[in-house]
Amino acid sequence: MKLLKFFILSVLLFACGDDPAKQSPKLYFPSTTTWETLSPAAAGWDESKIPQLLNFLETNNSRAFIVLKDGKIVLEEYWGTPLVGAGSFNSASNWYWASAGKTLTSAVVGIAEANNLIDLDQKTSFYLGTGWADLTLTQENAITVRHQLTMTTGLDDEVPNPD
Repeated sequence: MKLLKFFILSVLLFACGDDPAKQSPKLYFPSTTTWETLSPAAAGWDESKIPQLLNFLETNNSRAFIVLKDGKIVLEEYWGTPLVGAGSFNSASNWYWASAGKTLTSAVVGIAEANNLIDLDQKTSFYLGTGWADLTLTQENAITVRHQLTMTTGLDDEVPNPD
């Protein structure tokens, strides 16, 4: 689920962030395994609409839903059962969604690029900060957004099979 949170956060940063050239860098990832939270009220949301949204997601067989604002979790909900194991689906459960993530990412990044919010040839760490991967700084700085989108980063994307 850590990888899923990383992916969703990345997509949200690319799609919803201000022009990175006009802002000071922000830390979007926790320095521990615990993410900070922000209440929906503090985010300026109409909290009366949240139950309807969560009901819609559950009714349509969603397994997980997370919304981040400035790197803080505003909503995090889980439904159903995991693919492997017993109990309820939760933040530690595995869910294989493969190419669906690529589709979502490409659409959101395309929108961000059309609005001049992202430069595909900029290094990834410009947007995510350093330390986004378990690499040396030199290796990290060699990876651009375009590398991420075309899956040419050189990173090992293998995920252990939970079966």
